[in-house]
Amino acid sequence: MPRHARIDAPGALQHIIVRGIEKKTIFRDDHDRSDYLTRIGKIFTETSTACFAWSLMPNHSHFLIRTGKAPVATVMRRLLTGYAVSFNLRHRRHGQLFQNRYKSFLCQEDPYFLELTRYIHLNPLRAGIVADMESLDNYPFSGHSVLMGNQKLSWQSTDPVLKMFGTHEKTARRKYREFVQKGIAVGRRPELVGGGFIRSAGGWKAASEPLRGQNRIKGDERILGSGEFVEEMLKECDEQFERRYPLRAQGIGMNQLLKNIAAAFDCESSQIMSSVKSPRIVQARSILCYLAVRELGMTATAIAKDMGISQPAVSICVRRGGEMIKERGLRIEDFI
Repeated sequence: MPRHARIDAPGALQHIIVRGIEKKTIFRDDHDRSDYLTRIGKIFTETSTACFAWSLMPNHSHFLIRTGKAPVATVMRRLLTGYAVSFNLRHRRHGQLFQNRYKSFLCQEDPYFLELTRYIHLNPLRAGIVADMESLDNYPFSGHSVLMGNQKLSWQSTDPVLKMFGTHEKTARRKYREFVQKGIAVGRRPELVGGGFIRSAGGWKAASEPLRGQNRIKGDERILGSGEFVEEMLKECDEQFERRYPLRAQGIGMNQLLKNIAAAFDCESSQIMSSVKSPRIVQARSILCYLAVRELGMTATAIAKDMGISQPAVSICVRRGGEMIKERGLRIEDFI
């Protein structure tokens, strides 16, 4: 069965679940956990990714984040690749550490923000890693202890959660803790890790045709929210799909895009694909990367291979190119 494309959007709330391959342990000791958290802090800070809730379990981890400067795929690739290399070297092992694909769910904020925060932070208690709420309050490998003020992490955003329980910090913490404690009796929440209706071949738009005329749809395995929210997110994805594939059908690919951008910037294609750092060439290279990723649907990894540069360097170009296009009011049509 084909894997479904991830759904991402700037500023989107996402529940991320990372699992070890074949459910194997990904943290053997506190050194591993601390290494993981150090990497998270660096990457989340550099990409302006807001993290509201998180927990580390023996064979998986949870995050509730809002994407910032970089797509969630870029953020997670940096985290998981770097950690896996470090883990394998330290424990003298070889092979994959994580499942091929982490799970990511685009979430509707209003009804799910606090529910997901509670669900994620109760994981250590439900799994028996800690014995009770008092232990959870001080457990160093969950964002709950940060919200309770028992540890400090600059990369965890605590205000958006606590301010939903009051303006006074002490009162807000007490009410937040009461909210979390009430969740113990609720038990596991399978509905918080993905929706019902699964779209398949033919694109999301084609698959939703049979649902026309109904007031709402159940959801999508990649989206957690109301039918209206799912419809809105899938419409956004369809708009991206409809832009990309006609361009490919017209024969507009990387080579044509490169040639057109070189002409627009009055330079050689080889200069754009080289390491030349003159302002004009850097601008051309940034716009090329942005349009190739955002409009043609190419991966940063594939572009990095073509250009002979690193994947993070391509991601930087994509971000810079997007800012330039916005500032100058440029369109894909200007380069085709």
